[in-house]
Amino acid sequence: MQVLKWMLVGMLCCGAAAADEGRLDARLQQAQAAYDAATKLQQEGRYAEALVQGEQALALREAVLGSTHPQVASCLHLLGTLHQLRGDYEQAEPPLQRALQLRDAPVSDDPLALADSLSSLANLYTEQGFFGRAMPLYQRALGIREATLGENHPDVADSLNGMARLDAKLGAYSRAEPLYQRALAIREAALGSNHPLVATSLNNLANLYREQGSYGRAEPLYQRALAIREAALGSHHPLVATSLDNLANLYRDQGLYGRGQPLGERALAINEAALGPKHPDVARTLDILASLYADQGLYSRAEPLFRRALAIRQAALGNHHPDVAYSLTSLAGLYKAQGFYARAEPLYEQALSIREAALGPSHALVAEALNNLGQLRLAQQRMEEALPLLQRAFTISEQRLRHEALDFSESRLDSFLQFLRGDEEQLYTLLRAHPDNAQVQRLALTAVLLLKGRSVEEAADTSRTIYQSLGAQDRGTFERLRDLRTQLSSLALQDPGALAATDYQSRLKQLDAQGDALETDLARRSAPLRALTALPSPSEVVDRVAAALPKDSALVEFVSYRERPLLRPPGAPEASQPGQLRYLALVLFPDARIRASDLGPAEPMELAASRLRDALARRDATFQASAQALYQMAFRPLEPLLGGTHRLFLSPDGQLGLVPFAALHDGSQFLVDTYDFTYLTAGKDLLFRTQDRALSGSVVVLADPDFRARLPEPQATRGGAQEWDEPPPSLERFFSTLRADVVERAWAPLPGTRQEAEAIQRLIPQAQLFLGPEATKERLLRLPSPPGVLHLATHGFFLGDAPAPEDSRGVGHFGALADENLAPRSANPLLRSGLVLAGARAPGPQSSGAERPQLDSALVTALELAGLDLWGTQLVVLSACDTGRGEVKLGQGVYGLRRALVVAGAETVVMSLWKVNDKTTRELMEAYYRNLLAGQGRAAALREAMRTLRQTQPHPHYWAPFIALGSDAPLHLFKPGLQSALGEAGAARPAPR
Repeated sequence: MQVLKWMLVGMLCCGAAAADEGRLDARLQQAQAAYDAATKLQQEGRYAEALVQGEQALALREAVLGSTHPQVASCLHLLGTLHQLRGDYEQAEPPLQRALQLRDAPVSDDPLALADSLSSLANLYTEQGFFGRAMPLYQRALGIREATLGENHPDVADSLNGMARLDAKLGAYSRAEPLYQRALAIREAALGSNHPLVATSLNNLANLYREQGSYGRAEPLYQRALAIREAALGSHHPLVATSLDNLANLYRDQGLYGRGQPLGERALAINEAALGPKHPDVARTLDILASLYADQGLYSRAEPLFRRALAIRQAALGNHHPDVAYSLTSLAGLYKAQGFYARAEPLYEQALSIREAALGPSHALVAEALNNLGQLRLAQQRMEEALPLLQRAFTISEQRLRHEALDFSESRLDSFLQFLRGDEEQLYTLLRAHPDNAQVQRLALTAVLLLKGRSVEEAADTSRTIYQSLGAQDRGTFERLRDLRTQLSSLALQDPGALAATDYQSRLKQLDAQGDALETDLARRSAPLRALTALPSPSEVVDRVAAALPKDSALVEFVSYRERPLLRPPGAPEASQPGQLRYLALVLFPDARIRASDLGPAEPMELAASRLRDALARRDATFQASAQALYQMAFRPLEPLLGGTHRLFLSPDGQLGLVPFAALHDGSQFLVDTYDFTYLTAGKDLLFRTQDRALSGSVVVLADPDFRARLPEPQATRGGAQEWDEPPPSLERFFSTLRADVVERAWAPLPGTRQEAEAIQRLIPQAQLFLGPEATKERLLRLPSPPGVLHLATHGFFLGDAPAPEDSRGVGHFGALADENLAPRSANPLLRSGLVLAGARAPGPQSSGAERPQLDSALVTALELAGLDLWGTQLVVLSACDTGRGEVKLGQGVYGLRRALVVAGAETVVMSLWKVNDKTTRELMEAYYRNLLAGQGRAAALREAMRTLRQTQPHPHYWAPFIALGSDAPLHLFKPGLQSALGEAGAARPAPR
């Protein structure tokens, strides 16, 4: 009986234990169900409901498993994340920290869970503005994930995205971009192109581009992210609101208020419904929407939204967060626009203080705050307090440009410079208001010297570094870029035949994108070396340029700018103030004295410049009235500032870069009789670029190309043949016009160019001549080494011109491509300018399609010439039509052959501004080389040749078409004895003034 009793007791105990275990299993199952429900609700953006489920899961697991179990850590991690998503940052930190402590304990054996906790806490610190705490956590998480999962796992992309986002907040965009790009590539490969995490990467990369002013790059990424999120998450998810916000902000930046406002209003409705009225994301939407209202002058609608956004951020983030500074800035801007300066001032000051403390003294947002406060001081008539703020803001902006531009392609840099242009133009507007203030003069001239022509300077720097400093691998990349540019040029210039318009344009865009990617890669590779040859600092650039001026000279900087009103009438909305385009001129003397003159509105001056150029381009036109009119507008105001200075270094801007100042007329005489002009892209060109290799002494001449010569068929390019449906009407019309012209008169032979080349060889016996069928595109693009002088005498073109006279060195009927209905306005101007070399033969009237001329095999575009190695070349002479023409970009010069050859390394480029006569150009060039051999400077020799030709050809159409851009130093090509003998020969026939 006793045994039976104990057996019964044992059975009862086992049953009780089993029952307890069942109850435990049920509670854990309930906890798992709550955890899964919380995770699902989180994905749907229903954070408050998810939090309830998450807290239930945590309570159950802690009761069953204890407070240190890994599943408890998972619940803590989830709760912290949900609090963060709700904007409750103070409540988010304790559970995230506790989860990290559990997962980082010695007994823990789950490195991936540890990485998750590190990343989540880093995300929280980034949102809170504790940037110094976040980065070590991101870096540790990345190391764990890469070691455990490999480099291409989506979790690795999460770490990369977090690090990039932090870098972007710190203003380190050049570090952030490659991280964002790598994260995007990983996610697309691992998750597919339509995953919500792919949308996150697209959105973040677009944010970076918007911050740099690359709106064209940002918009398609924003739009794609929005489409993915709407499809995957539904139209009412908070992440959809984020995409709407970003697009609205982008459109606001571009002044497209009608497109931005409905997006902002929709985003606000989504966020308020999903997140509640006090979430930081609601504050973001309120700020964007209020800014859209304020820019349109709807101040009464904007102010309550700005105030509400500020209150939300202060409550959620504290009083010292950068986002609070953003709200303060917005509200201050609203008050300033209405003339309430006393109300704006403390807000601007507080925003500056927050940003300096949180982001450091050199952040782009600090520069913005300094500019805002400086502009307010100007409006308050407190000039002495404003100038130091504006000077410091400019210095920060310049530092940012130097850092970020190192990694940019040319097109990307152009966008960034335009993005910075607004602050630059405010300095020019300030100078107009205070032309005699020495501090304002110096600040404005500093901006001109550092920013004008900056794009060509950076592109040239990259070219020089590639050719002179980088290894074989990088030069191989550059060769691929050169080949790609040739493909792009060929496609742009060839007869599309049966090409479908969409496919043709798609292929052009594809090649352009590939070239941009290669440019970016080369820029990044060369950045460390280029950083060692930086421009002078803002504090010293004026003095450095002044010291480089010859004692008897002056620098004249023309600036075309859009006026940025320093003080709008109270209540005038931003959108109603486009600003007038104006010209000003700054004069710098060798002793660093500065003078300034407002030249007035740009429209009448540019009209006068166009009229003069048109008159000079026609040998039978009356030109005196136009020459005097432009003199009165562009040069007469400068003469009182110049005093007795007659040797001038001119840096034109806008349409003034397309006229010869020597042909201006003061009513008594041409300016060529009074002034010696040397042209510069920008005054900093006087600080001659460092040549790391010895200057070459060779002379290479390509002239009198044989346009009837048959060239070998071009080799097939990578990508294979293309099949097309029908030619686009615009291209079909262009090429039919071009073929008709070719059939009618072919490429006109240029006997003067052969005589010109032979004359050069008589003067310089060692000159290498490539004439007739030897004057080929291949020979030009594959020069074995940089020549000292490169002379090109042939047909030139800039697409968009009128038909060429029969005896000119110009190409006719290319103007069809520039018709508004024929070519896109965004066409690369470097593809629309170039030279014609041997092989551009015309078919007979009965030619078959197979015998059509392969124009691309003989036309060399400026884009291709930009890839030449001319580092060591002292002089390039473009003895052809329109070689100085191109597309004018304010502040950055003329985009065409002149830019291409400067980028390639040429110290001086001689070029024409209209279609030149074959015979008189030969005479001008022969006189030019005689003057060079006599030891005259490169620009001075051209002036004397012009004066000589003018004795027999008084119309400036013949003697004034060429200008010399760059160094005026004498050539250093020949042995002293030879140069002396040739100089005497040249001097035997002096060129009278």
